[in-house]
Amino acid sequence: MRLRIMLPKANPAPIAVPSTCPYTDCGGRKFHLRKEVAKPLRDTVYHEVQAHRYQCLRCKRTFRVYPEGTTSAQTSQRVKGLAVMLYLLGLSYGAVSLALEGLGVCLCKSRVYDAVQEAAKRIPGLKRDQVEAFVKTPALGGDLTSVKCKGEWLPLGITVDAISGLALTIDALPAEDIKALQEWIEPIAKSVGANILVSDDADGFKTVADSVGVQHQVCKAHVLRNTETLIERYQPLVAKDADGSLQTIGGSSEQAAADLTRLGELVKSRQREQAAELEAMHRRYLQASPPQEGEHQSLAYRLRLLFLDRWNLWHRLTRYRKWKGPKGETLDGTNNACERAIGWWIKERYRTMRGYKVPENAVRVSRLLAWCGNFLNTEDGAILAGLLQ
Repeated sequence: MRLRIMLPKANPAPIAVPSTCPYTDCGGRKFHLRKEVAKPLRDTVYHEVQAHRYQCLRCKRTFRVYPEGTTSAQTSQRVKGLAVMLYLLGLSYGAVSLALEGLGVCLCKSRVYDAVQEAAKRIPGLKRDQVEAFVKTPALGGDLTSVKCKGEWLPLGITVDAISGLALTIDALPAEDIKALQEWIEPIAKSVGANILVSDDADGFKTVADSVGVQHQVCKAHVLRNTETLIERYQPLVAKDADGSLQTIGGSSEQAAADLTRLGELVKSRQREQAAELEAMHRRYLQASPPQEGEHQSLAYRLRLLFLDRWNLWHRLTRYRKWKGPKGETLDGTNNACERAIGWWIKERYRTMRGYKVPENAVRVSRLLAWCGNFLNTEDGAILAGLLQ
């Protein structure tokens, strides 16, 4: 995990005079300093700071103004930020509490939990209904993963800018069927102005892309791995025509082996004009009959389906060859942006855990990590002070 997090600072320097009354029904702008008040503080540097107690000359009510990095809470923003950072880096709530104790700050694991959840609740964007204010991109990447929550698998959907790798949304999904995928992807694609969806080889994403009305790029790495696995499985079978089905349709073991070898070459080269070769391969096995009820698919019929699937998939697999965004953006043909986001912002923190107890926490923590990760290429890094204030 690569994170650069800027922690809040505690600064007991002179406090600026407030500019407006904090009571919403007042709006007063003139105040009288009543007294300075000593405030005990849990912090790695300061154990006490001075707060100013002002009286509004309009409504006559009093209020306190605290130094930078402190609030009415007993714990400084710096300690809260440190607790959040240690948790995101893989420590448990209890381990964070012990680490802070070693730094001379007493903060129980319940307060660590509160600090993490409070910061996660305030993440700007990364929710499906907020993404339109976050970024625009012509290429949307989407993928699914899951984490354990109370012993059951919780599906999580993540979308990214497929060009820059920026995480856009992380949402808990009610299911992984086509209906749930479309209800999740469609509003995001419209919000960011995407005209192409990049995904893995799952059939659900193909249907969703067609329904939403966007182009579709299937990850070339997923297709290559899946195809090579099938070729490795079928080559020993076609070498001896295991069930005699190749001979039945007038084919030969030699031709089938050559077709499988050529298929492996095609999915590596991925040229758009090679679709005709796949069509020819598929047509060589058209005589293979589908199985009757209770029967297994014949070897010839499985080859027929394999070549048909890759032929139908070819335009989705090679879309990246000619696709360009409105500003000349290009794609590399993979879904690596989503894979990295899942690994860094969901799985890396999750792998040290036995699971989440609350579904909302799984989503919030993942969003918090992704929000920090979106600052990887900035000089300042992720500034926790704004979330904790």
